[in-house]
Amino acid sequence: MVRSSVPRILGVIPARFASSRFPGKSLSLLAGKPMLQHVYERASQAQYLKKLIVATDDDRIADAARAFGAPVRMTRADHASGTDRVAEAASAETAEIIVNIQGDEPLIDPAAIDAAALALIEDPHIPMGTLKRRIEDPSEIENPNVVKVVTDLAGDAIYFSRCAIPFARDSAATYYKHIGLYVYRRDFLLGYSDLPVGPLEQAERLEQLRALENGYRIRVAETEYDSLGVDTPEDLAKVAGLFEASILR
Repeated sequence: MVRSSVPRILGVIPARFASSRFPGKSLSLLAGKPMLQHVYERASQAQYLKKLIVATDDDRIADAARAFGAPVRMTRADHASGTDRVAEAASAETAEIIVNIQGDEPLIDPAAIDAAALALIEDPHIPMGTLKRRIEDPSEIENPNVVKVVTDLAGDAIYFSRCAIPFARDSAATYYKHIGLYVYRRDFLLGYSDLPVGPLEQAERLEQLRALENGYRIRVAETEYDSLGVDTPEDLAKVAGLFEASILR
């Protein structure tokens, strides 16, 4: 059951049609439904979300979302990132906490959404939260496309990097993969794009480093969920195979 004292939490799924590597991927069919619908239906199962909307600048996505029952917030077409799109959508809402749910992860775990949100529910001083998962595949440690995160003893992020961190000098180390699901307090999110971009964000090309470079804490909750985003038609085929395997179980 959701706690009665839980602040109003809004989930926002940013979705655009003009993806450079896979145009229209949000509407690509997966097990007979648009991929966006899978994201929406799974995210709707998160117990802490009081409201869930789709944020888009494209009428095709808006029409599809409304067809399967999702509320839609139309946004500008010139946003530089999904975070900016989520911020515009959130500016028209009264929620205290906003969850940015990627529109290309049709296997999103509702429990992972709740875990990230809970970090801000339990500590009112934390402006931003995200997730990490223990790396079990050694090949991911040195893979620059797998972002790693290290945290302090309180669970706050010390650094995110495409490099293998920490460096294991004399003994084995435990590595954590960053899972790109973000939770923000409303005022912090609305001002995020105005924060100065620092040299670490520029070097790593990791937007979350902007918060750390400007002195803000990011609480990182651990999860068993391993994100599988769809960036290409090949990714969609891989996810489709997972869907078929789950149906045959």
